Amino acid sequence: MGFDTGHPVNVGSDNGVCFGERSSSKRFFMVRGWCRLVKDGRRMRSYQSKRACLVAALVISAAGAASGPAQAEEGFTEALLGGKPIIDLRLRYEHVEQDGLPNNANAYTGRARLGYETGSFYGFSALADFDLIGHVGPEDYNDSINGRTTYPVVPDAGAAELNRLQIAYTGLPDTTVTVGRQRIILGNARFVGNVGWRQNEQTFDAFRVVNTSLPDTTLGYAYVNRVNRIFGENSPAARFRGDTHLFNVDYAGPGVVTIGGYAYLLDLNEAPALSTATYGVRLSAPFDIAEGTKLTLTGEYAHQIDRAGNPLSLDLDYYLAEATVAHGAASLTAGYERLGSDGTTGFSTPLATLHAFNGWADAFLATPAAGLEDIYVAASYALTGIPMVSKLMLGVAYHEFSSDKGGVDFGNEFDVVANFILTSRLSFNVKYASFDGKNGFADRDKTWISVTYAY
Repeated sequence: MGFDTGHPVNVGSDNGVCFGERSSSKRFFMVRGWCRLVKDGRRMRSYQSKRACLVAALVISAAGAASGPAQAEEGFTEALLGGKPIIDLRLRYEHVEQDGLPNNANAYTGRARLGYETGSFYGFSALADFDLIGHVGPEDYNDSINGRTTYPVVPDAGAAELNRLQIAYTGLPDTTVTVGRQRIILGNARFVGNVGWRQNEQTFDAFRVVNTSLPDTTLGYAYVNRVNRIFGENSPAARFRGDTHLFNVDYAGPGVVTIGGYAYLLDLNEAPALSTATYGVRLSAPFDIAEGTKLTLTGEYAHQIDRAGNPLSLDLDYYLAEATVAHGAASLTAGYERLGSDGTTGFSTPLATLHAFNGWADAFLATPAAGLEDIYVAASYALTGIPMVSKLMLGVAYHEFSSDKGGVDFGNEFDVVANFILTSRLSFNVKYASFDGKNGFADRDKTWISVTYAY
């Protein structure tokens, strides 16, 4: 969803042990245990695991020498037992009707995400969680790998796999370093996200550094060797491998304007036509226009060119203009988004949380060759004081779609959602999307009913 060369290799030296494991010093025992855990993760690879274990061994060795083996052992026990479990359970029913397919999809799926995050030990912490995904009842849907192509796609294939396995280090001032299989969400996830809507989230085998030394500023860099996609490890589309670099900077000071800049340099071996370099900037400015009422204006621009092994010559632009008025528990948004085209290829965002953009019916997960223009309005309202419900979040949206080149009408979409926050851990969600397609885009209607428990 570690740094993967595509070839299975042992973690550590030729005899299968990890760095630091041969030492008899008690201050290495945390590293030994963690390395064995890394070895047990089938998808973690040697480069990532060796680096993580080597760094851990060196730093913990130095810290342990100062405090003594007994104190180190006591501190490790506290960190291990003082962590927190990860329990994330979700049951979902998804119904899809799509023109051009003879059968409707009815998918009853469930996910259990279970894991543990340790406390901090000399600035180090570890996290591991696993996904168990399955379905109940008839498999009346196309999960992308089961061959049921007469049904609409519901990409929640069954899986039992490692979701995350990472080491984090916070021992440097204002800095967090994370190595391993991890969740990365940058900004609003328009370009890089975890696709958390699906049962199997997207994760990244990466080395990531986040620094907040500058006032009101966050600097980030990630080197990604592998993207673990939502389709599960048995799918031909399970992963993107390559050398991807993600740079971002965000400033959110006491002034009016929030500024973000980014450079996303993608190298995707399995999809070379999606290997691109994207450079962009995003501005957001809030204004008080009346007592208790705020207007927020947002603008974003990005330029995309070809990179790495891309066989295409790209020169594409992305634009966003959005205005939101918020008063109390209500908000109203109007926006325009354009993913440009050169006439043959559209601006692409293959690592994004795509479900959150351009309509929930997912008609435009891949940008059309002629590009895409999306004119939209959305409204939301939060209700409290309802018996047995902590908060009820209501939302509605409408989209008008057309091509960037030629102004071809692609259709329109209506979306509505009700999210019942029952407790701080339990929620119930009902969502509906209706896409009325034109000029080659099929009509589709989707309904979701979900129950989620997160601890």
